[in-house]
Amino acid sequence: MSLLTAATVLTGCSSTVSDIKITMATGSPGGVYYSLGRGLADIWSGRLGIAKPQVVATAGSKDNVTRLINDQAQVGFSQADALEGVEGSGKLRALARMHDDYLQVIVRADLPVTKLRDLSGLRVSIGGRESGVEIIASELLKSAGVTPQAVNLNLDDSAQAMREGRLDAFFWSGGLPTLAITDLTKGLGVRMLDLSDVLPKFRQEKPVYGSATLPASTYNLQSDPVGPVITLVVRNFLLVNEKMPDDVAEALVRQLFDGQPELVKAHSAARTIEQRSAIETSPVPLHNGAMRYYREAKV
Repeated sequence: MSLLTAATVLTGCSSTVSDIKITMATGSPGGVYYSLGRGLADIWSGRLGIAKPQVVATAGSKDNVTRLINDQAQVGFSQADALEGVEGSGKLRALARMHDDYLQVIVRADLPVTKLRDLSGLRVSIGGRESGVEIIASELLKSAGVTPQAVNLNLDDSAQAMREGRLDAFFWSGGLPTLAITDLTKGLGVRMLDLSDVLPKFRQEKPVYGSATLPASTYNLQSDPVGPVITLVVRNFLLVNEKMPDDVAEALVRQLFDGQPELVKAHSAARTIEQRSAIETSPVPLHNGAMRYYREAKV
């Protein structure tokens, strides 16, 4: 039995619940989506008695949205901005607003780069193709009039290329902290760019983004003389296809929150997921099953 025909399985006996199959579209193995996806797979399989969901590494948000629309995945993570203008995105529904992603522009510390404009002409990864990182990086660079030698590498490949001296900087949008960046700072001097000089104009053009201070203590940025940096933030959603039965969606959301202490062990970004803010998924409507859970929880 598939998710699409399992409208009542979660109110039935455990033998039918165990027939549910879920493929979850996440992101780069070194990123937060992937860590949270693995955590949710453990929670849902353990608490619902279903087959352990398959956690698929992907290019990121835009790739995940496409997979959900085409029924190649039943659950997926996405940044809010990745849904704009995507054909078929009206088929998608949200289970919850998750953590917020922080834009992180990582630069080799031995380069005289302190502002976004200094990236012009340098070798810079703007994220993997079909990723949310690529969307933000491309739009921000265009707004600021900055033209680096842009390449498309995912997070793990960007970090490795920087270690090997093949890359000067890379963009990443993810929760805090991101494991691949933490590991990178252990063997290489890097700094993170403060974006306060370009954000006012960009946020006026793209109100889907917010801004926030990223604490210096997030990573071991030994060569960073400025401490905390101002950067962009974007909301993350946990999405499904509209065809998911209400009872299935309700059960997944319930165990997301009931199992949250376990999810925090998978990644600390899960600490910021709250029932009250989880319903803030505009422009994606909440799934009816998710709404039923939030109403019962009196959010």
